[in-house]
Amino acid sequence: MKNFLALLSISVGLMACSSSQVKPSTSDTTAATSKQPQTAVQQPETNKVQDNAIKSKQVEIDPLTDPSNILSKRNVYFDFDKYEVKPEYRALVEAHAKYLNDHSNRMVTIEGNADERGSREYNLALGQKRAVAVKQLMNLLGVKDNQIETISYGEEKPKDNGHDEAAWAENRRADIRYQGEMQ
Repeated sequence: MKNFLALLSISVGLMACSSSQVKPSTSDTTAATSKQPQTAVQQPETNKVQDNAIKSKQVEIDPLTDPSNILSKRNVYFDFDKYEVKPEYRALVEAHAKYLNDHSNRMVTIEGNADERGSREYNLALGQKRAVAVKQLMNLLGVKDNQIETISYGEEKPKDNGHDEAAWAENRRADIRYQGEMQ
């Protein structure tokens, strides 16, 4: 009898150490799940924390440098010898005006530029008129005057060094630069 009990206990011990699991029946499953700690409830909490971390990182993206945001666009282009803001750039100026209204501590410099045609003095004056035109539109949209500076570079800072209509069109512009940004 002692041998039988010893053999039985060894067999039970080996079965307990076996690597294959016995699948419980459905009635055993409900009993087993009610006795085990519910780790499934903890899983969504972990996911919520991860989701919140991802959302907070998304919020930290600077709209001024996000290529998918209109605020990353900084150039207002003009027709030859003109300084009126064209309708296709109004939304861009409005977006920057809204940003400046929402961030009253931010300051901007509007840099007026011209192409190489015309005298140096004429192009400086034209660049200034272009910068002022953008500033006035922003002022009309509620931006405080002390948040905006204007400067003209005339033909001195071309975006394209070419000598054709495509290059000149790139150079007839006003650039919007936020204080503290690299150029």
